Amino acid sequence: MLHSALLIWQAIVIAIICSTGLTAYEKRLTYPPIMAIICKAAIANGKGGFSVQDIVVNEPKEDEVLVKIKAAGLCHTDHDSLSWGKQLIIGHEGAGIVVSVGKNISSVLPGDKVILNWAMHCGKCFQCLEGNLHLCEVASPVAAGGNGYTPGHAGLDGTTLNGDPILRSFNIGTIAGYTLVKESAVVKNTSETMSFPAASIISCGVMTGYGSVVNAARLKAGSSAVVLGTGGVGLNVMQGAKIAGAGMIIAIDINPTRLEMAVKFGATHTVLATKDDIGLLKAAEEVKKLTGGRGADYAFECTAIPELGAAPLAMVRNAGTAIQVSGIEQEITIDMRLFEWDKIYINPLYGKCRPQIDFPDIVQHYISGHLLLEEMITRTYSINELDKAFDDMLKGRNAKGVIVFD
Repeated sequence: MLHSALLIWQAIVIAIICSTGLTAYEKRLTYPPIMAIICKAAIANGKGGFSVQDIVVNEPKEDEVLVKIKAAGLCHTDHDSLSWGKQLIIGHEGAGIVVSVGKNISSVLPGDKVILNWAMHCGKCFQCLEGNLHLCEVASPVAAGGNGYTPGHAGLDGTTLNGDPILRSFNIGTIAGYTLVKESAVVKNTSETMSFPAASIISCGVMTGYGSVVNAARLKAGSSAVVLGTGGVGLNVMQGAKIAGAGMIIAIDINPTRLEMAVKFGATHTVLATKDDIGLLKAAEEVKKLTGGRGADYAFECTAIPELGAAPLAMVRNAGTAIQVSGIEQEITIDMRLFEWDKIYINPLYGKCRPQIDFPDIVQHYISGHLLLEEMITRTYSINELDKAFDDMLKGRNAKGVIVFD
């Protein structure tokens, strides 16, 4: 009862604070300390399974932010995380409301709507100084920690399960009622109309697709682009290509329903592939017919199928660029003749995400009507329906599924 009363009091204080004209410093001084919060979280067991359990989330330290999660996007990486050999809180896409901040936090305030990201960065290492914030050698959960603990993770004692500290997937663990993160993991959302489910998918799927076009490929206006696979990431590659001014966007998939959806998200042409088309070489011939026999300027692999890792090379012209977007990490064999001639093959991480630049840009594209988000969400689920959400995702029923919280 006392815990419920405290949460109600905290909610009232947030409303009062956010309606005043206080300075950022005054708001932080005014806001009362937060007692430990008990909430539900999806916990991977490291052996392929998960359970929904109660965790305890403590008040933020001086360089941390406490966020009440309102929605968490779901992707294949979340399912993969079930088998990473360790217990952790699942989820790496999310959006919510700031509940409390540490005394050194300056970019957000209690009551702010925020989008989570996992491109934590120190701003001082070699890669950060090179402009590669997503490859931070100190804080990145991928480049620095192999998705283990890094300084980009909030203090381990800040979140506990049965009295023991527990890791958060990608340092943010968003499939939980609350998350405790470092300041670089949050970006304020300025849109007044964007829903929390829509905001949540910006975190990874939208950013990865959009950024692979705008930041990694640096697609030139008027050029041609091929997108292999029209799931959530592929649809956002198409949106990024459309925003960048591509003259032709060719979507390739084996699912005709998804190709119909691809047109809504920017495809100018579609190619229905078949499962027996090894390496999509037949589909590549169709691409060449559409591009004057030359091949496309850019090709983006978004299927996550190892056997198709080399397929974008077959789609591009001489001196064209192939981009491996989906994160294939298995060993594959490539016919080196596919590189002939002068072709470039890149494998960007997280669309070369620069959170404080790219997220506001994406939000503005949404506000202007040039980028669709709500239309991408096929279905929402409660945390207790996570097993169903995973099943729908793995069976290709959703463009994007989202877990929502009260």
